[in-house]
Amino acid sequence: MQYELIPDATLVNNYIQGDENALEFLITRHKQKIYSFIYSKVYDRDIAEDIFQDTFMKVIRTLKRGAYNEEGKFLPWVMRISHNLVIDFFRKNTRMPKFDNSGDFSIFSVLSDTALNAEKTIIKEQVENDVRRLVDELPQDQKEVLIMRMYDDMSFKEISERTGVSINTALGRMRYALINLRKIIDKHNIVLTN
Repeated sequence: MQYELIPDATLVNNYIQGDENALEFLITRHKQKIYSFIYSKVYDRDIAEDIFQDTFMKVIRTLKRGAYNEEGKFLPWVMRISHNLVIDFFRKNTRMPKFDNSGDFSIFSVLSDTALNAEKTIIKEQVENDVRRLVDELPQDQKEVLIMRMYDDMSFKEISERTGVSINTALGRMRYALINLRKIIDKHNIVLTN
């Protein structure tokens, strides 16, 4: 069987039907892209290799359970799994950079540590994505004011001019947006950490 010509979705199906080679070929096909992505976040070959292995263990478990339904979107799905595992890794191992014992400890070596910066960036991105999804659940008028204020950094005077409502109405909408966001967060039991 010539696996090179077979689309991901078919290979996934073949694996679910019992063709172990199909999964092996899928892993080989996407290994470089997934591994490079993970490595670009953790900057450590051993850790990247571990997360890569964990990613495919999770993929296999999901496929075996019959819980996979990302029709034709195999690679983005696997990338999302690896991204989440990278975040989990950073949350579990809030690593401090290693310093040599020569006594040249400097605050700048902490600030420039790429692993810590990568961690903060990933967690920040995750929180921003979560918040953006929550904001989408707000009523349109509240969402509009919140986006103008938080993302476009507009004053309430500017918001009032742009939307054609009084400053008090804009303030009220912002207040309700924040109250509703809090309710949504509580309802979904969401933890926003940064």
